[in-house]
Amino acid sequence: MQESIKKFEEKMTKSIDVLLEEYASIRAGRANPHVLDRIKVEYYGTPTPIQQVGNISVPEPRIIQIAPWEKSLLKEIEKAINMSDLGINPTNDGSCIRLIFPELTEERRKELVKDVKKKGEACKVAVRNIRRDAIDAIKKLEKAREFTEDDLKDGENKIQKITDKAIERVDKAIEDKSKEILTV
Repeated sequence: MQESIKKFEEKMTKSIDVLLEEYASIRAGRANPHVLDRIKVEYYGTPTPIQQVGNISVPEPRIIQIAPWEKSLLKEIEKAINMSDLGINPTNDGSCIRLIFPELTEERRKELVKDVKKKGEACKVAVRNIRRDAIDAIKKLEKAREFTEDDLKDGENKIQKITDKAIERVDKAIEDKSKEILTV
């Protein structure tokens, strides 16, 4: 039973990790290189992450600078950023590309917080679905007479404790990201 509970705990952790990755790609007024994580550049016919074709730095709080290792990639990087959902026009000076992040309006900040909360709720639903699957799995084992009723209750309690911790982590992530977005 321990290994099956461990398996469900890992699934919950993966759900939370996906949420945290999504949160990293949401820009909060400050330049965060993680907003580029999902953007791919055509490099010798292969879609390649921007991080693998150049050096990414944050010289100022609202500027990301991309210095490609090959100057021929400047146009490709610029095209990839323009085609992405980033909503920022890149500035190409012939040796590097700069992304200048505008200050977020109060209205835009509130929209982002709503989005953060919606993603957090979706993660909580995923965690609860994993809990339901875990409880169903141990109930099947109890019906097959592999567990006693006490083992079943013990397993349900362990799964509930793991779920509570996971929901707590999600709530903390929502709170932290919301605070980050609303901080001017």
